[in-house]
Amino acid sequence: MAGPMGRMMAGGPDQRSMDFKGSGRRLVAQFRPERFTIYGLLLCVVVSVGLSVVGPKILGRATDLVFAGIIGRQMPEGATKEQVLDSMRERGQGRVADMLGGTDFTPGKGIDFGAVGDVLLLALGTFLVAGLLMAIATRLVNRAVNRTMYRLREDVQTKLSRLPLSYFDKRQRGEVLSRATNDIDNIGQTLQQSMGQLINSVLTIVGVLVMMFWVSWLLALVALVTVPLSFVVATRVGKRSQPHFVQQWRSTGKLNAHIEEMYTGHTLVKVFGRQEESARQFAEQNEALYEAGFRAQFNSGVMQPLMMFVSNLNYVLVAVVGGLRVASGSLSIGDVQAFIQYSRQFSMPLTQVASMANLVQSGVASAERVFELLDAEEQEADPVPGERPEELSGRVRLENVSFRYEPEKPLIEDLSLTVEPGHTVAIVGPTGAGKTTLVNLLMRFYDVSDGRITLDGVDIRRMTRDELRSGIGMVLQDTWLFGGTIAENIAYGAAREVTRGEIEEAARAAHADRFVRTLPDGYDTVIDDEGTGVSAGEKQLITIARAFLSDPVILVLDEATSSVDTRTEVLIQKAMAKLAAGRTSFVIAHRLSTIRDADTILVMENGSIVEQGAHTELLAADGAYARLYKAQFAQAVAEVD
Repeated sequence: MAGPMGRMMAGGPDQRSMDFKGSGRRLVAQFRPERFTIYGLLLCVVVSVGLSVVGPKILGRATDLVFAGIIGRQMPEGATKEQVLDSMRERGQGRVADMLGGTDFTPGKGIDFGAVGDVLLLALGTFLVAGLLMAIATRLVNRAVNRTMYRLREDVQTKLSRLPLSYFDKRQRGEVLSRATNDIDNIGQTLQQSMGQLINSVLTIVGVLVMMFWVSWLLALVALVTVPLSFVVATRVGKRSQPHFVQQWRSTGKLNAHIEEMYTGHTLVKVFGRQEESARQFAEQNEALYEAGFRAQFNSGVMQPLMMFVSNLNYVLVAVVGGLRVASGSLSIGDVQAFIQYSRQFSMPLTQVASMANLVQSGVASAERVFELLDAEEQEADPVPGERPEELSGRVRLENVSFRYEPEKPLIEDLSLTVEPGHTVAIVGPTGAGKTTLVNLLMRFYDVSDGRITLDGVDIRRMTRDELRSGIGMVLQDTWLFGGTIAENIAYGAAREVTRGEIEEAARAAHADRFVRTLPDGYDTVIDDEGTGVSAGEKQLITIARAFLSDPVILVLDEATSSVDTRTEVLIQKAMAKLAAGRTSFVIAHRLSTIRDADTILVMENGSIVEQGAHTELLAADGAYARLYKAQFAQAVAEVD
């Protein structure tokens, strides 16, 4: 069921290569309406990062005070620092003297705990304010992301309503739903987890670099030695991971499409004994998703341990060179301590940015799938302002209409037809003759390739689709119900608020009232979108009642009575005859018993009308209609060319 369709759809737009940069820029552009929130976010992060990178320098000052107090307490009181250092050099302790030369100690004076306390309080206040600002920034990130996803979901919903029927005809429903649900959810989660952290990491890298050069330009250059290595690791791993993330979300869409098809068609799967085949196809697609997901996560997961290795290498280099600088007296111990913290602060955001690569790649892969949907070719826009008939009576005219789904495969050629108001037109013919296509053209689900269709003298392409369809009631062979009460499902056909009495009257006209009242809660009985609890024929009666309630000028019935029993069918025919009074009706039927009383019967073959007339006239002509009729009621051999 899904297998052949899945293979047919595999060559669709998902096969395009990943445009990471273009999709990434377009995703960032989605935040334009939230620019003031982003400005506030950036301000909070900048100040927070600034305070965070100043913190180690403040703590380094506290370390210097403690170390100076320890050294000063061991020196003779009354001497100056220079005298003590000169005395040490005279005793052959020149290296120790050089190291202590960078320490601001006072001989004979111990640790100044008051000064140390003040420095520690300053550091505590600095980190508290930095944490508070980061919490505010996190809230602003959540606000910006959620509002952006809200708009993106609205854009997708609006886009789906503007897409032509041909778009959905060529794609699996589950795959389209996966883009509108799973992919948008993945984008939101990616942005929630990475957006604020990414900004914070980038600004931390900049701020820490500034402080590192301020403390020691030599150590800063040593720390930067590993940056090119980090860049090479990130780019190499990223390029290997991205195709797997794209394939992961393709596989997710295909798997969702298969599950959706198997669930909605589970009865047929069991009837035809296809459970094993369905399970095999599921296993194949699940395996493909597992392989793509494993490779994507493994390749991107290698990033963090590699970056940690580079970070530790950086730490060793800084510690060695910093120790040498302290020994030479060029740096204080507090400055080296601060610098080691800075090297960690510098390496950590690099590692975080690298580890977020898998999230970002996954999110951008989903974004491209959503943008493909948003970029799909839309149906022709409605004219502004749209024309409308002076009086809607239901006169339909087809003038030299031609139509083809594929340019090289003609279906309907040069078809002309006039249907007077109040007439019932039945359309019969073999499968694939173009019966349903004719109705789709009337409803403007598709537009004609050549010619035109007019409603009461107005070309339907000059009318808005809403205006056109508001006057047409349609009942399809495939019933559609939504989760809710039976009364709500019937009332769905009306464009206005309707009373319970009007709903029940429509149900009586469709002969649905009798079975509805036998249900436990009557019209308030809740059914799901599968119509669980009511039979196929009863679901059809509900949809017919819905069409009755819409009070249409034109009524379209596409095999509308195919799921009801013979007795109910006769009752519906009588109700439809009453409903059709003063209305134009198009009835597509395979069971010719349902259209004997039609004013005009059109016999279609290969997209053309080969016969038209009343039932008795067509039987007397002994043509295509007569062959169809005899095939059903006289068991004659039907010769259909």
